[in-house]
Amino acid sequence: MGKIKTFIRTQKAKAKLRRAFKSAGLINKFKNGEKEIVVYPMIHDVKFDNEKKSTRYVFTLINGMDPKEVEKKEYVFNQHFGKNIELDGDYKKFELTVYELGLTKDLTYKYEDIASVIEGLKMPIVCGKDRNGQWIVYDAITEPNALISGEPGSGKSTQIRSILSTLIKYKSPEELHLYLGDLKMSEFHLFKGVQHVKNVAIFPDELKRMLTFVYKEMISRSKLLNAAGVMHVDKLPKDKKVPYILLAIDEIVMVMDDKELKKMLVQIDSLGRALGIYNILSLQRPSHDILDTKVRSLLTVRMGFRTTDLSNSKIIGTPGSEKISRETPGRFFLKRDSLEEIQAPYLTEEKAKELLEPYKSSEWENLTESEYEPIESIEEIREEDIFNEVVK
Repeated sequence: MGKIKTFIRTQKAKAKLRRAFKSAGLINKFKNGEKEIVVYPMIHDVKFDNEKKSTRYVFTLINGMDPKEVEKKEYVFNQHFGKNIELDGDYKKFELTVYELGLTKDLTYKYEDIASVIEGLKMPIVCGKDRNGQWIVYDAITEPNALISGEPGSGKSTQIRSILSTLIKYKSPEELHLYLGDLKMSEFHLFKGVQHVKNVAIFPDELKRMLTFVYKEMISRSKLLNAAGVMHVDKLPKDKKVPYILLAIDEIVMVMDDKELKKMLVQIDSLGRALGIYNILSLQRPSHDILDTKVRSLLTVRMGFRTTDLSNSKIIGTPGSEKISRETPGRFFLKRDSLEEIQAPYLTEEKAKELLEPYKSSEWENLTESEYEPIESIEEIREEDIFNEVVK
């Protein structure tokens, strides 16, 4: 009886897909005498996933049919199956996944909801929930550098806020140091006074000194690894342990024309993984001038919130983010090994203040200018020496 029900369900699903093909014009017609024959793309497989509450179709286009027509007619598949679909493919073969639940529009940040999900990770970066209602989390230890981009009001700011707040609750001040660049002077004031936070730079010259400080720490750590004969800071003996460092710089566009600063940032991103130094950059509107090929190649994780157009979304590496509606703030496309649509958790400024209060210290002070000991040029420290220290 179960097989019969599955067979009937499969045939109904195939019939629905064929109706979508017909509406989209993805068919061929020819006459056989007085009879008109309609040829549809071949449906190879229909798979029902009861756990994920989804249906996946695999189909192949008819010879001579332009694959671009499938992408152009995606709106037709939306009309037949709803908004909660994924359509992937290239030359001839395509997969259409239809989700019954879809992405939630309202996802409030609650640490207790994610505590069990991030357990055991060293540097958990909580992204949000996928179409199946599952939390998507990755470890910065293995994916060290991220880019977050999106228009004002798209959810970019609250995403950074929730990422930093999660790490503060998860790691002790001895295990994690945060260096924050707040070039809009509007994002990171909440984190001043938090014990994990060693500096909040709000002007370009402050940011350059802060990066110089981290850059020198990177060199110091590379020598430490070499002396201990290990490849990663996690392998250092207990008496030599160092905290993880996370750089988070908002609106990086404001300083990327500074060649010295950019060079430091590129080297930190290139070599930081083994040294326990990780980076999150964010900006509103990307451009090829700001995010050149070298910089983008180092930012392996991309979070693309709503963008103005396709050009911007392609620069980020998250095509589709230009289609995100203003009605769904917090919605973004996450690019890692693949591209998936995610709903970010919403953490209000008031809730963040409440959450961070236990971690604040009355003795907290921003690093002073004298502590930075700025260098005139990073050429004072040879790049080859840094590289050799890390790989020895």
